[in-house]
Amino acid sequence: MPPSTSVLRPPAEIRYADELAALAQGDKAPRPPGWKLSPRAVRAFICGFFGDDVLVERAIVGLAGNRGLLLVGEPGTAKSMLSELLAAAISGCSTNTIQGSSGTTEDQIKYSWNYALLLAEGPTRRALVAGPLHLGMTQGLIVRFEELTRCAPEIQDALISVISEKLMMVPELEGDDRVLLSQPGFNIIATANIRDRGVHEMSSALKRRFNFETVHPIGELAQEISLVIEQCESLLLTSEAKVKVERDVIEVLVTAFHDLREGVTADGVQVEKPTTVMSTAEAVSVALQASLDAYHFGSGTLSPEHIGRHLVGAVIKDNPDDLKKLKHYFDVVVRQRGKDKGGVWAELQKARKWLR
Repeated sequence: MPPSTSVLRPPAEIRYADELAALAQGDKAPRPPGWKLSPRAVRAFICGFFGDDVLVERAIVGLAGNRGLLLVGEPGTAKSMLSELLAAAISGCSTNTIQGSSGTTEDQIKYSWNYALLLAEGPTRRALVAGPLHLGMTQGLIVRFEELTRCAPEIQDALISVISEKLMMVPELEGDDRVLLSQPGFNIIATANIRDRGVHEMSSALKRRFNFETVHPIGELAQEISLVIEQCESLLLTSEAKVKVERDVIEVLVTAFHDLREGVTADGVQVEKPTTVMSTAEAVSVALQASLDAYHFGSGTLSPEHIGRHLVGAVIKDNPDDLKKLKHYFDVVVRQRGKDKGGVWAELQKARKWLR
């Protein structure tokens, strides 16, 4: 299903509505209470986008057992994409999301009050403004908690009783309304970046409530090339930019990312790894920016030189010395491949002049 251009980024349940409907129609396998699809259908949906089948299966099984799921890994390893796809397939809604930060407060994740009604009526259900956790519990939805470890410890620990007991206290209300019990289908999928470790370390009590899954960068070159092409073309469609994206050009980009990420090329040449994360998400960003450059300022065909012009923006983020490492990669690896293979690698070498 092509994404709508009426909004910048439709959520997964809208972008892939046809795929989800087709899976639901043919889904005869058992479904956990509150789930829109069976675990088999959820796996079939997600594995079309995310290549680690074993990780996906473990994540689905944990969620089916009502365990919270925490996806950890380097920035840009598609943790958020995986949580969005899981929420869309399981709940039919991926937008019930908390964005964790140092400023996140408990009322933002649980509930707050309509103060006009609060003054007029006192604390009533009508005056309560539901936050993502409250909505997830009352409607039986997945709650996505992005960047959990960016939140203060007291905000993190507000999840403990919600995950373990599946209930939330609302002390301002009276009678049965004081205790909110969750509906079937409710669960929490959280994400955390390894590079944020130590910002706000999770308590051991909270860790025990989650199944941890580490999301690694894509290891297979062909798989990452396909994903970058798919994501780039989807974003270009949203931008209404008609650009010819050749696979061999994206292969150059993804190969360079693999080389710099691993610190060694496929043929054993050692290169210095930049301090920045050479993630798939960054590769998609470079492909998109290079494509838009080709569309607005070029012939409309993405070239390796466009890739090289925008590669520097992905590499030089935290450490100025990373520019030296990128120049070294061009001088040692790209130049030699340009001599040996010519073609796209020789074209990429022309972008060496932009590395300044």
